[in-house]
Amino acid sequence: MADLPKDLAANPTLSRWIRVHADGMIDVSVGKVELGQGIVTALAQIAADELGVELATIRMIPAGTDGPDEGFTAGSMSIMDSGSALRMAAASVRARFTAAAGNPIFSYADLAGSVDLDVPAEPDAPLRSPDTAAGSAVGSAVGSDVQRLDLPDKVFGRPRYIHDLRLPGQLFGRVIRPPSRGARLIAVEGLPGSDGITVVRNGSFLGVVGADEAATVRAADDVRKAASWAEHDSLPDEGELDKFLRAGPHETIELADDGTDPPDDRPLRATYSRPFIAHASMAPSCGTAVWTGPGRVDVWSHSQGVHPLGRAIAAALGLDPAGVRVQHVEGAGCYGHNAADDAAFDAVLLARAVPGRPVQVLWSRQDELAWAPFGSAMTADMAATLSPEGKLSSWRYDVYSQGHTARPGYAGVPGLLAATFVENPAAYPAAVDPSAASGYGSTRNALPGYDLPRRRVTGHRLLASPIRSSAMRALGAYLNVFAIESFMDEAALVAGRDPLEFRLAHLSDPRGRRVLTAAARAAGWGRPVPEGVGLGLGYARYKGRGAYCAVVAEVETEADIRVRALTIAVDVGQVVNPDGVRNQIEGGAVQSASWTLTERVRFNRRHVTSDTWETYPILTFSQVPSVAVTIVDSGAEKSVGAGEAAQGPTAGAIGNAVAAAVGVRVRDLPLTTEAVVAAIERGG
Repeated sequence: MADLPKDLAANPTLSRWIRVHADGMIDVSVGKVELGQGIVTALAQIAADELGVELATIRMIPAGTDGPDEGFTAGSMSIMDSGSALRMAAASVRARFTAAAGNPIFSYADLAGSVDLDVPAEPDAPLRSPDTAAGSAVGSAVGSDVQRLDLPDKVFGRPRYIHDLRLPGQLFGRVIRPPSRGARLIAVEGLPGSDGITVVRNGSFLGVVGADEAATVRAADDVRKAASWAEHDSLPDEGELDKFLRAGPHETIELADDGTDPPDDRPLRATYSRPFIAHASMAPSCGTAVWTGPGRVDVWSHSQGVHPLGRAIAAALGLDPAGVRVQHVEGAGCYGHNAADDAAFDAVLLARAVPGRPVQVLWSRQDELAWAPFGSAMTADMAATLSPEGKLSSWRYDVYSQGHTARPGYAGVPGLLAATFVENPAAYPAAVDPSAASGYGSTRNALPGYDLPRRRVTGHRLLASPIRSSAMRALGAYLNVFAIESFMDEAALVAGRDPLEFRLAHLSDPRGRRVLTAAARAAGWGRPVPEGVGLGLGYARYKGRGAYCAVVAEVETEADIRVRALTIAVDVGQVVNPDGVRNQIEGGAVQSASWTLTERVRFNRRHVTSDTWETYPILTFSQVPSVAVTIVDSGAEKSVGAGEAAQGPTAGAIGNAVAAAVGVRVRDLPLTTEAVVAAIERGG
């Protein structure tokens, strides 16, 4: 007997995934959520093909705790995990309807009331082949540029986001944040009276609730002015992040130790780094909650994991998890673990003061940029040896980082911000890293995808930190690939070899070679470029087992650092929606360009200072490069995710293009004009 895909094995009852109605419409529930990545559309395509119906027949139901538990929507795993589970569930449903009809040609509508789906999935249910789907009366949805199901509402401004949610009797809440990390509330004195405003205090958690949103915002300002706090220095010196990350204590993560350096080969060394990075989502986080009875609360959130969030809320408040229901509603932007879960818990705490009334909490832009989890700062030491023949003969890599996940439920704790402010505050451990099976965190992509002898690759995860870090798109792969690809160019320069040829000489994986040569060919690698313009190359296979991605960046440095073009080739295995793949790769590359050129969290010893768009700049529309994506056909290889494949290669390509354009290497991100000028003045 075949095994069920893991997400279906964890949620085997078919009716949790698929419900068929007498009008012929088919509801599909999954545990993965729409974050703007188009996953709902791609999963609908998979379900339609396996059920043998038109795509218009499928109605995708937003994820909720009444549906299957698939953990978090993260790590570019949705197509691999949810796609395979949904396909098998749909095959089982089709098999049951076929058996009930006694004929492979039947009507789902006619049999809806007679086929029981409150049964486990069948591991041996036959799957439809792509040829069968393509040759059917309804054709094949998988592999087609299907229009995104979520976009029409967004394009035409129809209410869709959680910020638009309005429930009967809804109130509005605002939370007053401490003025600095580690501050504790002493008192709230001289508070002006406000009709219709409820002030909520629980230890150092402070907020207001009211029926009029504008009045509630004004009341929050009044309470903020009336509050006094005890403060102290708690943050490290921003100018000494390298020292902070190396100070320890650390967890040591050994990925490879294949031997020692050849004694007579030429040694090469370099150190690379990135700062803390903010999510900087388009819209601040938002959450809504209503207490429906003792121990029962309903929550609406743009969380990446509705089930883990429900369990975390229950754990933080000592509730039975069955009493916490969470429904996903889309938010405007998500690149990892932002403040969506925290905003939901804020709403739960404020709504407890007004039982039976829904309370919506919206974070301010300042709170979003200063209090949401950050992507960790990282620093990495690279050392290698180069043989007389110009090949790498050894490779050593040490990366220092905070952990990359503090999602709800991490390390056995709720992991919700407000729980650290209440009367009996939680003391959360430092962020941890995902498991090896999930692709690691600090050491994600720290093992290079090249054929290298005598490798020693070690991660060092900081075990104590006052700065909250968690999952940011691509996790540690962004810095690790930037460092590896920068060092490959530096080694190629010393060896006197072309960067593309040098990579191919160290790469036997045929799929990797194909994306490298495809990107280089499309970008015109080796063509003459004007003075002050450089071409740079970056490559990686995400997590070492996901999508292959190669990027060529064209950068000009005449007045400032400007990326003119990104030419990308990607292999994601079987393609469900080509347009969706291109969108994900383009978006990831543009975001990576923003990280690489501009983004850095700034802070002093007490609080984050980069809490506006002026102090935390991101790439503007006028700075966005042209992006061209080639999807490389890999035949019948299984589908893998595209959302995080481009971040590291894009950073490496830009860094290498800057070095080619100006003749000096900048190893510390972001690659600002000031950083390049300083490198030139130092002589490289």
